[in-house]
Amino acid sequence: MTDVLRRGRASLAFSFFAQGVAFALLVTRIPAIQGRYGVSDALLPVFLAAVPILAGVGSTATEQLVKRVRPSRLLRWSQPVVLLSLLGVGAGDRVAELAVALAAFGLAVGMLDASMNMLGVSLQRAYGRSIMLGFHAVYSLGGILGASLAWAGAHWHLALWVSYLPVVAVLLPAVLVGSRWYVDADSPAAPEKADGKAAGEGGGTVVFRLLLPLCLVMTFAYIGDSTVSNWSAKYLQDTLGSSEQLATVPYNVYMVTTLLGRALGDTGVRRFGAVAVVRLGALVAALGFAVVAGAPGPWVGMLGFTLLGLGLCVLVPQTFAAAGRHAFDNYGPGASDQAVARLNIFNYVGFLVGSPLVGALGDAWSYRGAMLVPMALVLVTSVCAGSFAPRADRYGDGHERPRTADVGRGSNGL
Repeated sequence: MTDVLRRGRASLAFSFFAQGVAFALLVTRIPAIQGRYGVSDALLPVFLAAVPILAGVGSTATEQLVKRVRPSRLLRWSQPVVLLSLLGVGAGDRVAELAVALAAFGLAVGMLDASMNMLGVSLQRAYGRSIMLGFHAVYSLGGILGASLAWAGAHWHLALWVSYLPVVAVLLPAVLVGSRWYVDADSPAAPEKADGKAAGEGGGTVVFRLLLPLCLVMTFAYIGDSTVSNWSAKYLQDTLGSSEQLATVPYNVYMVTTLLGRALGDTGVRRFGAVAVVRLGALVAALGFAVVAGAPGPWVGMLGFTLLGLGLCVLVPQTFAAAGRHAFDNYGPGASDQAVARLNIFNYVGFLVGSPLVGALGDAWSYRGAMLVPMALVLVTSVCAGSFAPRADRYGDGHERPRTADVGRGSNGL
């Protein structure tokens, strides 16, 4: 029992890590991809927007598929598609080939993100204590490694396929082998309730009402995250007067502090509860945006981005955990998986909205003023923090519940 859980946790953590590497390798090489395929500046935003839109479609499809197929199977086959699509992006030479590769990447990423977090939520429930932040910590670690590999490829002027091929050659067989130990810790897909109805059937409206505050938190968290990833370098250089070299530092600092915050976050949840951790994270993130907006120079601005990493890092993992917990408590494990898939869509909504919102406000008003908008949205998260409160008989209220006696069959048994 314990060995099954440990293997399942380790294999899922590696899946998060591999996805962090793959996603970072794609997004950090956008200029190289644009140059390879000759994509115009006018057409590039269409390609960039298509990926999260298709990811939302993939996540929506996953919500329906998990009624019949275990999340472990969806993860097992979507992750190789993501890796092979990444290689396809680097290996093609025509715009049509790029479009096909990015479309496959987007659809598979939506399915991958949803199924990964489904398994994480169910494993957390089986453990009876907070472990979700740890999975997202290894995702951040993978992102740091992927960004470093991308920097090396750019520094040595390597062709995209030369940069991507060794990574895919290592990760692809590793995730396929690791998928043998995925654990579906809940009951089989679409379990039945006492009245004979499938879990979640006929309760979609109620589930969405339960999820609405969490959907807002997810959207606002990703608006904040996309603000940092897309505008930190430009803001530091153009608004705060830093050098071009120094302008590359804030996002790296943000990634490192995100990793540290997530690595320590589960301990905070176990000790103080999810509500306190989310509320503190929201307040720290809001303070970070305020410091960035009012910074007199680049070094104070860097302090603001450091605070942003420490604050925003806890919001997304805890939002997934809360959504799965509320749906499970009200409708059973089938509804938990569907709730995670539905919530995952708002990941991409925030990503799509965040960068254009800040850019439009910055051009029309000022970039200092634009930073106050994600600050206000993050503050709304602190108001929604009560939605993260678990029932008294579950983890997160200062008392760990006993580990679940039956974690269900691993994916091998399907």
